[in-house]
Amino acid sequence: MEFNLQNLEAALKAGRKYTYLPFSLHFFESVSSTNQTLWNLLNQGAISGTVVIATVQSAGRGQWGRQWISPVGGLYVSVAISFDYKIEATDSYQLTFASAWGIASQLRQCGVDVGIKWPNDLVLNGRKLGGILTETKVNKGQITQAVIGVGINWTNPVPETGINLESWQGSQDFRPISCLEMLTSTVLLGIESGMECLCQEGVSILLSRYLDLLTNMGDKVYVNNLSGTVVGVTPQGNLRVDLETDDTKELITPEIYIEPGTISLGYQKSSV
Repeated sequence: MEFNLQNLEAALKAGRKYTYLPFSLHFFESVSSTNQTLWNLLNQGAISGTVVIATVQSAGRGQWGRQWISPVGGLYVSVAISFDYKIEATDSYQLTFASAWGIASQLRQCGVDVGIKWPNDLVLNGRKLGGILTETKVNKGQITQAVIGVGINWTNPVPETGINLESWQGSQDFRPISCLEMLTSTVLLGIESGMECLCQEGVSILLSRYLDLLTNMGDKVYVNNLSGTVVGVTPQGNLRVDLETDDTKELITPEIYIEPGTISLGYQKSSV
């Protein structure tokens, strides 16, 4: 599949509101992983804002060591970010939240009604459109460098719990994302706007905006045979759940925090 870097550069220039990241673009037909390729470039002296884009990943990575299937037709992109202020290693999920909110917000501005599924998935019509993998380098308990990896379903085949953007656009009266380069630009501008929000406006405002797009708010969940309701997230990435009580019980801890990867919130399956 052809990818035109000049078209991407033009789209970035036309849509850019911030200059938080000095984008330096690197395109590859095939890599093992865009995140790993970017870490290799950083070890060779690449700077914050370096971007790796690939048509195919042979060993794409998802959350918690899962494989990210990466066939032709998807968007696979990673962005490097360095920090000159303190972010605790325990707060790494703030980078994921910033990226998820920024990308979803940018897509929504284009007319694509994307939401966020805790902690790191982008959803459309209740099905998975894409995901985010944040990897960090830590020194003395603080993040010094991060790589944000994003995979978005564009024209690639997807499982029944997934959706690709082109098939969704085919069912609409309009086509807000015209090409893969425009989608890439939207994702990069989203990451940049999310990082700008986190760094300039702070985590409280970021979390408020993230929760506005979180599709899980108000969901019923079950933890250790107890039912509860999702009421938010913490700055460390944990899900906040209010446990239900009845007249015969009193809970010492009515609100609990659930770590990412501990429970699955599930997806809708395609009816097609």
